[in-house]
Amino acid sequence: MSGTSHDGIDAAAADLGLEGDTLVLRPLGMLTETYDDALRGALAAALPPSRTTLHDVCRLDTGIGRAFARTARRANTELCDGRAELAVSHGQTVYHWVDDGRVHGTLQLGEPAWIAEHAGLPVLSGLRTRDVAAGGQGAPLVSMVDALWLAGRPGRPVALNLGGIANLTAIRDGVPLAFDTGPANALLDAAVAHATDGRLGYDADGALAARGRVEGGLLDTLLAEPYYARPAPKTTGKELFHLPYLHRALDGRDVSTEDLAATLTALTARTVADAVRDVGGDQVIASGGGTRNPELMRALRRELGAGTPVHTSDELGLPSAAKEAYAFAVLGWLSVHGLPGTVPSCTGARRATVLGSLTPGPDGFPAPARPATAPRRLHVRR
Repeated sequence: MSGTSHDGIDAAAADLGLEGDTLVLRPLGMLTETYDDALRGALAAALPPSRTTLHDVCRLDTGIGRAFARTARRANTELCDGRAELAVSHGQTVYHWVDDGRVHGTLQLGEPAWIAEHAGLPVLSGLRTRDVAAGGQGAPLVSMVDALWLAGRPGRPVALNLGGIANLTAIRDGVPLAFDTGPANALLDAAVAHATDGRLGYDADGALAARGRVEGGLLDTLLAEPYYARPAPKTTGKELFHLPYLHRALDGRDVSTEDLAATLTALTARTVADAVRDVGGDQVIASGGGTRNPELMRALRRELGAGTPVHTSDELGLPSAAKEAYAFAVLGWLSVHGLPGTVPSCTGARRATVLGSLTPGPDGFPAPARPATAPRRLHVRR
C-alpha cells in the first residue's frame, strides 16, 4: 500500500480464514520501505497540477512496480517465512478523475508483473477500477473492511483514516456509509515542504502547529470549499487539495509557517469532526499517519468534545500505520474467493463487485473454493 502522501510503501502480512460467518484476521507484522529520493522526486513532479508525459508515466509505472516488488519480496521473507500465497498491490494513485462529483476514472501506477516476477507470487492489483466501472467512486475501498469490523460494536462507532486525505466509515440506520471528508495531511505536508524548501516533508509531531495560532480569516476561506457540503458518497484527492490551491486561498496573506500549520491542522480537525457529527458518530477509531501527529489528535478531540472519545485502531488490535494495508489484504481474500469487495451504499456503485485483476505467479492463479457464506463480520485475533 502506498497512499496519497506518496512517501513510501507499507507492507502488512495477514493470515486470513473464515470461521462461520466471521473472517478472522491474524496480523503477522508490517514493514515500511521509503521511496528513494529520485523516485519520490519524479513522482511528486508528475502529480497534478503539474504536467507530465507518457515517457514519465512509463518510467514511474516501472520504478514504482520495482519498488513494490522489492518490498513484497522482503515482506514474504521476513513476515511470512516465504509462505505467502498472494500479494495484493494497491499501487500508487497518481490521478483520480472527478467531474461534478462523479468519478470517471482512477489511475494507480506500479506494474504488478514486477511483483509476480521478482517476489514469485500471484498478484491482485487494480482494485479500484471495477467499482468505478460499476458507477462508483472507487473509494473509500476500506469501507468494506470497516463495515465488517464495525458490525456488532456497541454504539455508533466511526472508523477514520487520516492519510493524505481523510475518510470515514459509519453504520447509519443499519446501512454502511463512507466518504472522503477532505484533506488530512495533504495540504499540511505541501505547506511544510514548500516553506522549508523541501527540508521537511511534514510537520513532525505537530511541532510547527503547536507553536502557531489559527488564522481565522484563512480558516473561513478554506472551510468555504464546496466539496465539504456535497452529499456522500464522495471522494477527492490531491487533484483538488494541492499547493496552488492553498496559495489561492492565502490570496496574498502574510501568514507564518507556524500559523499556517496551525490553521491547516484546525481545518482537518473541523472538517473531520463535522463529518463525524453528520453521521451521528459517538466514538471514533482512528488510523493512518495522522494519528502520529499529537497536535492534530488534540485538535480533533477538542472539536468533537468529551462526549465523542477518539481511539486508535492499535487499541483494537490493528496497527494504525498498517490498517489500510491490512484492509487490502482482506479485499484480496474476498476477490480470490469470488466475493464482492465493495458496499454500494459506501462507494455509490450500482452493485457490489469482485475487485481487481490477477497477474499469475510461477504456479498460476490461486483458486480456492468460494465459501457457501460470505463473511458478515471481521475479527482481529491478536
